[in-house]
Amino acid sequence: MGQQLEAVILDWAGTVVDFGSFAPTQIFVDAFKTAYDFELTLAEARRPMGLGKWQHIEALGRDPEVGARWQAQFGRTMSHEDVDALYHRFVPLQVERVGQHGELIPGALATLQTLRARGLKIGSTTGYPRAVMHRLMEVAAAQGYVPDCTVCADDLPAGARPGPWMALDNVQQLAIGAVAHCVKVDDTLPGLHEGRNAGMWTVGLALSGSPCGWTLDEYLAAGELERDAVRQRVAAEFAPARPHYVVDTVAALPAVLEDIEARLAAGDRP
Repeated sequence: MGQQLEAVILDWAGTVVDFGSFAPTQIFVDAFKTAYDFELTLAEARRPMGLGKWQHIEALGRDPEVGARWQAQFGRTMSHEDVDALYHRFVPLQVERVGQHGELIPGALATLQTLRARGLKIGSTTGYPRAVMHRLMEVAAAQGYVPDCTVCADDLPAGARPGPWMALDNVQQLAIGAVAHCVKVDDTLPGLHEGRNAGMWTVGLALSGSPCGWTLDEYLAAGELERDAVRQRVAAEFAPARPHYVVDTVAALPAVLEDIEARLAAGDRP
């Protein structure tokens, strides 16, 4: 069977690094507290995960529970200026701490080596702004992960997820011949929408990312019944994006790529 796939485009936190995607979520909690003395829970902070961080804060302001508490505390809805103030508090906190959560997810490096051995290009997109990614890319590179392309949430004038623009910028930078020969891998609903909207194959990660919310130790300690319950819950959350595949972690990606190659050879397209 001749290879048709050209590239895999990976998300960062919760996909390749930072099992459970704790770096961004905890910083949202801290930014709301330090900037406005507003209490935000970790579960609430996770709800818009996958969006660009400015849009993430904006979405939290529109969240029915968070928005109601904001209205009660300040007597008004969250304004554009509030979002700006929270974002400018978030970014330096995230730059400061992102390296603390930069460890590669188990199995990621072996998967990346498999992709390279197959001759695939490796792209990436992220909801992080470029200022944060400078630091995270250094941490990842020290562990052996250097993608061919990284597009950040604030790089493009068109915006970030759930639109297709970051994924399609990877296509352009990597000189990909057809979007149907690309696979977008993500642990969030907006990231899966990004891949779908770009016309790519999409793979959702059920257990390593933000929707699951487990630490690595919690994942390792969980029994199969507990894991299966979370798989079903996360798959239901992913359903609006209609991912082509949902697997536990990026370690399962090589087998998925084999199946996609077979489908492409049979004439299937995303």
